[in-house]
Amino acid sequence: MLKSRIITAVILLLLLLMVLFVLPDIWWAGFVVVVVMQGVLEWAKLAKMSVSLAYTYAAATLLLMIGLLWFDSNHSDVEQLIPHLLIYALAAFFWIIVVPTWMIAGWKLESPLVMGLVGWLVLIPTGLSMLDLHGHDVQEGSVLATGPWMLLFLMGLVWVADIGAYFSGRRFGKHKLAPSISPGKTWEGVVGAMLSVSVYVTLTWTISPYSAQLALLPILLLTAWWWVGLAVIGDLFESAIKRQAGVKDSGSLLPGHGGLLDRIDALTPTLPLAALVIMMQQLT
Repeated sequence: MLKSRIITAVILLLLLLMVLFVLPDIWWAGFVVVVVMQGVLEWAKLAKMSVSLAYTYAAATLLLMIGLLWFDSNHSDVEQLIPHLLIYALAAFFWIIVVPTWMIAGWKLESPLVMGLVGWLVLIPTGLSMLDLHGHDVQEGSVLATGPWMLLFLMGLVWVADIGAYFSGRRFGKHKLAPSISPGKTWEGVVGAMLSVSVYVTLTWTISPYSAQLALLPILLLTAWWWVGLAVIGDLFESAIKRQAGVKDSGSLLPGHGGLLDRIDALTPTLPLAALVIMMQQLT
């Protein structure tokens, strides 16, 4: 299992790096659309949609993504700002308020249509943030400038947290984090994730152009720890949805990992909120 996980992860990383840094930007847009569409197809199965409803849902999602790409290509960065911020603000409300309440209360949604709307709240802001964080620079030279390197750094935080949680949980895990939702996750795993991202952020800061700004490191560390909390929420939420659907994985697309949703669950709350914070600086 571990060998297949590593092989799949290496292949995915190489593909991501190629699309991020080598191929033209249009390829990144296409890649994002594919990610969202695969996520939607897996979500439709978790929502127990009928075949016809699942196809309708996927077609509507594709039209939404094409509409977002068309809107962005025909409007300036300033004109995109408010609509994008509204989408990210909705995502922030969903992840910070609705999802924790959902999991604490143990809600179970039986309606495939309502679950479809929830799927859009999960996946559309994620796709949009992948486009925004990859794209144009914001206040070039700022710590919060966007671009492929910033996006890679943010995704790297989630990957490092996931790796740290996996190995520390396997080695030291005793105290269950949320046994009714995901029995395999432990508080020791969360601690391992926080320690891992602390090392990651410190090393990244050390080799960055901002290493002389000593006051920046504590801020980055606090932000990274908050980031781990968001990633855990995303992971647990997908686990709750899978438990409701009665499945272990969201799919079988990725050997050793399950479905695509199983690999991007921690990105779904983190990337939209990162995009929200970064784009809000344009208002100042």
